Amino acid sequence: MITNELKQKVVEGLRERRKNFAGSDSKFAVSICTSPSQLSRILKGELDRVISDAKWISLARMLDITLSNAPQWQPANTPVFAFIKEQMTLCQERSQSSLFCDKSDIGKTYTAMWYQKNNRNVVYIDCSQVKTKFALIRHIAQSFGTESKGRYAEVYNDLAYYIKTLDKPFIILDEAGDLTYEAFLEIKALWNATENACGWYMMGANGLKQKISRMINADKVGYEETYTRFGSRTIKLLPEAKAEKEKMLLATAAMIIKANAQAKDIDMNKIINSTRGDDYLPSLRRIYKAININ
Repeated sequence: MITNELKQKVVEGLRERRKNFAGSDSKFAVSICTSPSQLSRILKGELDRVISDAKWISLARMLDITLSNAPQWQPANTPVFAFIKEQMTLCQERSQSSLFCDKSDIGKTYTAMWYQKNNRNVVYIDCSQVKTKFALIRHIAQSFGTESKGRYAEVYNDLAYYIKTLDKPFIILDEAGDLTYEAFLEIKALWNATENACGWYMMGANGLKQKISRMINADKVGYEETYTRFGSRTIKLLPEAKAEKEKMLLATAAMIIKANAQAKDIDMNKIINSTRGDDYLPSLRRIYKAININ
């Protein structure tokens, strides 16, 4: 049973999301997979018998709202957070593209989702969930509020046209290393169709860089062209030397703990040590659980 407290959190999240969505109410309803009439009733405060519990859960997931009573995670101005936020801001303002590849579990995804939540006309795509060409483009279309069903060619053409009508739209492609070959080609095509009208930011772990390099060396059609459109270079922030890498991750972990455990009497070193993996580096993903256990 979904409580009214959680539903109210979802409603507040929808209102915040609506502020940064440039399209009409009907397009916003499309972007969250509900009908305009249902959306209108929800935003007016009707919480019962408007949508199913499953849909409330889906909206909570989409809005990154926790289902538990644990407090919402607070951002910390870590080196990765500050760097990616600045890069995304520049790419969106200038309708440019960039490619960020670095170690997993350093805060890339959290920063991207935070940026989408706090900026206008931004679409965040988890490519691991939409790996194929058709799934990717239909999901981007739905996120912008354009028709995502029907003939694929019409979905694509309507999407490309609509993007060019928006004020500084921005597309974030996270976990891009999971995309199929055809999906990579379609990114190049959509980039061409919206050149100078849309900003792009592609992210992934180090495997994405290796995949792109391998495909370019093998003369795989489309990879070099896509790479040039994203600046012909991969950007990373974490130092290569293990000692420097550990120093940066320890500082990052401490900043995150401080931002999210202010009211608790905790042992920071104990929290950090409890998150270390086999490589003895702290895991940022484990901090949330470690804080809430203590």
